Amino acid sequence: MTLPELLERARFEVIPMSGVSEEVEGSLPVGSVVTVTCSPTKGPDVTMDLAERFARDGYEVVPHVSARTVRSRDHLHELVGRTKAAGMKELFVIGGDAAEPAGPYREAAEMLVELGDAGLERIGVGGYPEGHPLIGDEVLLDALAQKEKLADYVTTQICFSPGAVVDWIERVRERGIELPVYLGMAGSVKRRKLLEISLRVGVGDSLRYLTKHGNLVTRLMRRSGYTPDEFVSHVEPFIGNADYGIAGFHVFTFNQVGTTERWRSGLVEAYRRAGRSLGAEAEDDAAS
Repeated sequence: MTLPELLERARFEVIPMSGVSEEVEGSLPVGSVVTVTCSPTKGPDVTMDLAERFARDGYEVVPHVSARTVRSRDHLHELVGRTKAAGMKELFVIGGDAAEPAGPYREAAEMLVELGDAGLERIGVGGYPEGHPLIGDEVLLDALAQKEKLADYVTTQICFSPGAVVDWIERVRERGIELPVYLGMAGSVKRRKLLEISLRVGVGDSLRYLTKHGNLVTRLMRRSGYTPDEFVSHVEPFIGNADYGIAGFHVFTFNQVGTTERWRSGLVEAYRRAGRSLGAEAEDDAAS
C-alpha cells in the first residue's frame, strides 16, 4: 500500500458529544471509516447509539468498547448483538480509564476471550509507543503478545513523535508480534475547539482527557493549531515495508472532523499532483 492509498482509507475517531453527528455527516463522504470512543462516565451504550446512527447513514463504523464499563456478560452480548444488527463488522477493545470496573472485566484481555466466538470479522486493540504511566513497557509488550491470539490489529495511542512510533513497531516485531498496525495521530485541530471539547466532556473526563492528551494541549498553547504533516512525512518511508506491517492511519479528530478531512483530502490531492513521495516534496520545499 502507498501513502495516498492509506490516507484514502484513514480512520476518523470521534467522541460521543452533541454536534458530532452533524460534523461527521457534513464533512465525510459516505463509506468513510468512523470510530466512536467509549467514555468512562457515559459508557458503551452511548457509544453504540452514535455508532448505529453513523451506520444507518452509510459509514463504516467501529465502536470502541471499554472493558471496565461493561456491566455484565449479558451486557457484552447485547453490545455485540447491536453491533452485528447494525451491519457493523468489528469492535475496538480497550481496558478503559474507569477507576473501578462496572462488571466482571478489569482489562481488555479478559473481554477478548469472550469475544472470540462472537462472530465479528475483526477486533482491534491498543498499543502504547510512549508507554503507560502505570504499566511498564515489558508488561505492555507481554500483554500485547497475549492479545495477538485474540485480535486482528493494533492501533497506537496518540503520539507526536513519529520516531517513537517507528521504534515501538520495531520492538513489537522483535518480540515476534505480527499484528498489523494502524498509526494513531492527531488530526488537524484548532486550539479553541480543543479547549471547548475539554470543557464540555465533564470535570472527571476533562482531567483524564487533558492528562492523556497533554502533549497536544501543550503544543496548541504555543500556536493556534496543529497539523500532522511532519508525522506523515516521517513515517512514509516505512509504508509498504512488510517488516513494519503498517495497515493505515487512525486519526484522532477531537471532533474537528471538517478541518481534519480538508487536511487529509488536500494532502492526497497534493501527492497526486506531484506524482511522487511527500517526503521528496517536503525536501524540495525546504531547499527552495
